[in-house]
Amino acid sequence: MKPQIEPVRDYFMALQDTICAALEALDGEARFLREELPGPDGALARPRVLEDGGAIEKAAVQFTHSIGQSLPPAATERNPHLAGHGFQATAISLIVHPTNPYVPTTHMNLRCFLVEADDPVWYFGGGFDLTPYYGFPEDCVHWHQQAKAAAGSHYEVLKKACDEYFHLAHRNERRGIGGLFFDDWTAGGFAESFEFVRAVGDHFLPAYQPIFERRMHTSFGEREREWQLHRRGRYAEFNLAIDRGTQYGLQSGRRVESVLASLPPKVIWKYNYRPEPGSPEAALLTDFIQPRDWLESVDNSGD
Repeated sequence: MKPQIEPVRDYFMALQDTICAALEALDGEARFLREELPGPDGALARPRVLEDGGAIEKAAVQFTHSIGQSLPPAATERNPHLAGHGFQATAISLIVHPTNPYVPTTHMNLRCFLVEADDPVWYFGGGFDLTPYYGFPEDCVHWHQQAKAAAGSHYEVLKKACDEYFHLAHRNERRGIGGLFFDDWTAGGFAESFEFVRAVGDHFLPAYQPIFERRMHTSFGEREREWQLHRRGRYAEFNLAIDRGTQYGLQSGRRVESVLASLPPKVIWKYNYRPEPGSPEAALLTDFIQPRDWLESVDNSGD
């Protein structure tokens, strides 16, 4: 299959519609604000943002198709030989910040770059990860079962890459329980790589929706809310200080409102904050978000 941006673009737009419809159904009250922002030479942005819902405090599901004369630094840092070439890029990126602290935050992005060099260069990237505020083993197992179903034989490598990427080195803290992360992906050629990306995208809702439904009605109070807002502060730190997608969006001149739509609506920072030893909050940091094989007990259950 010859590398073509159009079928990838079409899939990402359809996936955006599917995910927005599912999240609206989960929330039950709010609807996504939908915009269509055409750009030069056929470029297109479709921001989708839901705010102040019944079960979702904020969600952003963004589609973009960019066309440019040269790749921004965030895209050429690992491939300097591509600097200065024209390109097309299409992507879907989403974030869900639930209202209930017992429902995890989640993120997914999928992208495709096609660089107009003498010999066209293309690659895919993306993945999904889960950021719980309270640890439930059954949720973690389910999440990673779906990740493995999506990635197949690539799961172990991509899980490790995800654990390594979503790490706040300046605090030596993990962001969450990981999932899948891949970049510069060309395995098996364009058709096979695109099929793999579709598998990841198609497994996002089966991975996240059951966890959301299981936890969305759990009672919570001020303590849980404060912990949620504290951990959202860590999320904001990662997106602003580390995340390559945010850097790419800002460097490529994309609309700032769209680039930063993934930031949580409310956060808190408390100086030198430490959860109470032995508490569920402390257990999240010391146990649940440490890298581990969540599927080990399941894989060995038949022994």
